[in-house]
Amino acid sequence: MIVTQTSLPGVLRIDPVVHRDPRGFFLESWHHDRYREAGLPDRFVQDNLSCSRRGVLRGLHYQEPYPQGRLIWVTRGEVFDVAVDLRVGSPTFGRWVGHTVSATNARQIFVPPGFAHGFVVLSAVALFAYKCTEYYHAEAEATVLWNDPDLGIEWPVAAPRLSDKDGAGVRVRDLPPDRLPRFTPAP
Repeated sequence: MIVTQTSLPGVLRIDPVVHRDPRGFFLESWHHDRYREAGLPDRFVQDNLSCSRRGVLRGLHYQEPYPQGRLIWVTRGEVFDVAVDLRVGSPTFGRWVGHTVSATNARQIFVPPGFAHGFVVLSAVALFAYKCTEYYHAEAEATVLWNDPDLGIEWPVAAPRLSDKDGAGVRVRDLPPDRLPRFTPAP
């Protein structure tokens, strides 16, 4: 597997070794020791799977308190996946990084706690899977406006399909300070 640090420290791109032959393919989507050696958390407590149609945008979501780290991948289709640093005091606060993730490229993205996360579906249908480092807490979830002009995310879809919750997201500048995660420098 090849692990690449993105332009946002802590957000990792993982390209697993994919064994392909005429029958199809095989890959390890998680290997405790290898992923821990690569700097990922060794404890995930919840796995999730969503199915969405072309043009659906889910996000930008985060939890505070109870921040979640997420290891994401796509088992069918293709998405454009985005992580935004929301950690107050971080040198990269408000910056975003995006990657195309698909069943074909088998790429994974690790989004650490303290980041908002979202994706938009580029294929007819996408099955989107992710492991979480913390349980979902509805009372702690917050939604950042997908097209917050202060973030300037370059989504590849101009008019996505949104849930009511995602359509009512809040600009980062309007989030209550106590609902934003804090940056803790590494020792």
